Amino acid sequence: MQLGPSGDIYSWIVWIIFFMVFFMFYPRIMLTQIMWKLEKTAKDLEEMSADSKEFVLKEITKKPEKKLQESVSRFFEFFVIPPVSLDPYGIVKKLDHIIQGQKTRFDYFVDQIAPSMDEEKKANIKMGFAGGIALYELTKMVRHFVMLAKKTKSIQIAMILQMQMPLVESIAKSLYKGTRALAKGNPIGDGAGPLVIANIVANEKMAEIEEDILMAKVRMDGRNLFLLKARGPGGRIGRPGKAVEKLVNSYKIARVVTIDAAAKLEGEKTGSLAEGVGVAMGGPGVDRTYIEDVVVKKGIPLDSIVIKMSQEEAIKPMRKSIKDAVPGAIESVRRSIEMTKPGDNIIVVGVGNTSGVGNSKKQAEEAEKWVDDYDRKLKAMKKKSKELDDEEEF
Repeated sequence: MQLGPSGDIYSWIVWIIFFMVFFMFYPRIMLTQIMWKLEKTAKDLEEMSADSKEFVLKEITKKPEKKLQESVSRFFEFFVIPPVSLDPYGIVKKLDHIIQGQKTRFDYFVDQIAPSMDEEKKANIKMGFAGGIALYELTKMVRHFVMLAKKTKSIQIAMILQMQMPLVESIAKSLYKGTRALAKGNPIGDGAGPLVIANIVANEKMAEIEEDILMAKVRMDGRNLFLLKARGPGGRIGRPGKAVEKLVNSYKIARVVTIDAAAKLEGEKTGSLAEGVGVAMGGPGVDRTYIEDVVVKKGIPLDSIVIKMSQEEAIKPMRKSIKDAVPGAIESVRRSIEMTKPGDNIIVVGVGNTSGVGNSKKQAEEAEKWVDDYDRKLKAMKKKSKELDDEEEF
């Protein structure tokens, strides 16, 4: 009542009418304002998606023909239908079959559009397509819900979408930067595990033991280490689960150690390390299942070492704080193998995408140099941006 008008009855009538009109039209005004912001965000995502597609095309050829552009546009609509899981028995093998089918399609398509390209560059293009398709799918989903909210004039749908949008935008920007890094073959955050292995390998020659998985046998603190990583420096993940299964069935293994990037919690420092037990491996879980099944049968202990980073940092170009965690991760490997006896055989797996990360100490140093250069460029750009902001304020 204190907020209301004071005076005659006419003022009260006007006040009541104002409130009635306000409560009738406020939801529409609010919906219009939210939809304007959502439309702008959806348009920004569409531009990023189109730019990613154009970038991948330019990595294939500087002057893409219309037929190639149409082929790539069709391929961006590629999708994967997961297997039926009503009866969980055999789901891992079904999922593995679907994943291998997806890989075959990617291999075939890139071979068709770029037959003369070398294998490492082809691997980068495949990863670029994977990132671009993920961004394209995300963009389509955002556009779908924006159009649905607009069509139904549902403020509830619009508000739910608005609340999720900061997270969606963050993921989209990461996919955008990640697609460019993968297509160019630059190191990304998820390559932390392979980078650790490349440093431990030193100058030992690695040989392919499983599809896209290389192995080297080295001595560390009197133990025999079987080092595994996906073949680089092209962007690959390989089948580490199958490689571990093959080694466990061929040798007497005392321990299996996995090194991977792990999603940090807000407030945790990027590049911080943690040690635990189990299989440190993301993805759909196929390779993880193969490892768990074979070590359970043999009673082999599992150790895991994780280098913490956000979900977005894992798919963006590698940051210096992640690269600087490599020596600490190697020390974690030493602590893990101390629990075995001298002469024991231990498998150490560097899990992750090997984009920009080669298969030797020298190539690892090249990747680390790229990360340092990239970090300096980022700092210079941020400093320049801050100076411009200060000038505008002044």
